[in-house]
Amino acid sequence: MSASLYAYAFLDDFVLLYPVYALLFSDTGLSVWQISSLFALWSITGVVLEVPSGAWADAVSRRLLLWLGPLLTAVGFALWVLVPSYWAFAAGFVLWGTRGALGSGALEALVYEELERLGAADRYAHVMGRSHAAGLVAVMAAMGLAGPVFAWGGFPAVGAASVLACLASAAVATRFPEHRAPKEGGGEGWAVTLKAGLAEVRRERSLRGAILLVPAASAVWGALDEYTPLLVRDTGVSEARVPYLLLLIWAGATAGSLLAGRCERLGRRGLAWLLGGAAVALAAGALAGTPLALGLVGLAFGGFQLATVLADVRLQQRIEDTGRATLTSVAGLGTELATVAVYAGYAAIEAGAGHGTAFALFAAPYLLTALLLAARRSPG
Repeated sequence: MSASLYAYAFLDDFVLLYPVYALLFSDTGLSVWQISSLFALWSITGVVLEVPSGAWADAVSRRLLLWLGPLLTAVGFALWVLVPSYWAFAAGFVLWGTRGALGSGALEALVYEELERLGAADRYAHVMGRSHAAGLVAVMAAMGLAGPVFAWGGFPAVGAASVLACLASAAVATRFPEHRAPKEGGGEGWAVTLKAGLAEVRRERSLRGAILLVPAASAVWGALDEYTPLLVRDTGVSEARVPYLLLLIWAGATAGSLLAGRCERLGRRGLAWLLGGAAVALAAGALAGTPLALGLVGLAFGGFQLATVLADVRLQQRIEDTGRATLTSVAGLGTELATVAVYAGYAAIEAGAGHGTAFALFAAPYLLTALLLAARRSPG
């Protein structure tokens, strides 16, 4: 299963449209307000569908959702380059947001339960860490290839490459093993599954804490990564050097993913030190305003990526066999909501203080999370 998972993770993020789709929107004549409304639509789609899709994954086949999602994204990307217009872009973002919701929860649940079936649940952190690393390597590869492909064939070429990556991702997903049978009642049972999952959250205090830790670890830096090109440019480098410094930052995040297996046994206090240290590195690197200091931002992103994987590990270990995708999606909903809040807060802060200050101030939630983890008296 590991080889299929890593290939799926790579292909899912090997999208050459990523570095240039904002240019496509602008060249089509969209205003900044219209582009912002597309991002909002993307986020809202994920918020609305996150938990229901997780319940659906528990009620039917998780593998089904994992190959269906990339096909939806392929349709969306094709619309963007074939009929570029505001409404085509909006439809594409709805399809992309739906794809994200379908995969969130379903992938983690499938991987954990298949490893558990093989008696290898203790390898979950190692496997998922490598999976995240494969995705990050794909992002960096897409950044490097988008320029030459765009120069050769423009938006149609990068769009076609992105559609092919989605189709390949869907094909790989059909190879995932899945030994659980769909629940009786099929798709009609998703509401019952959702109700049972939420009832478990209300009963189990440790499960609630594990669910809250996922957005606390992942939401802020996951939103900040959208602004890293602007932070890099503010250090005074030429635009031609921006992609290379972005690669430095994402190399840090990739290293964090690869360390997940070794750090799986990091306890509550260890996780608190990890988040606190990464927060300090983020603030220092962002405020310094120099290209060299961006290495600290990369170090911080590595810490946050590691904490994100470990938070998912803690959650999976606290979920009973039933409702795993549902409860993982509840955590995903928290991440989506927190991400939207970060987008809004960042815009307000940056308008008056600049990108470096905004990044530094958003280190504060991680310091708060670290303090709360250190102060808890309960074990692990």
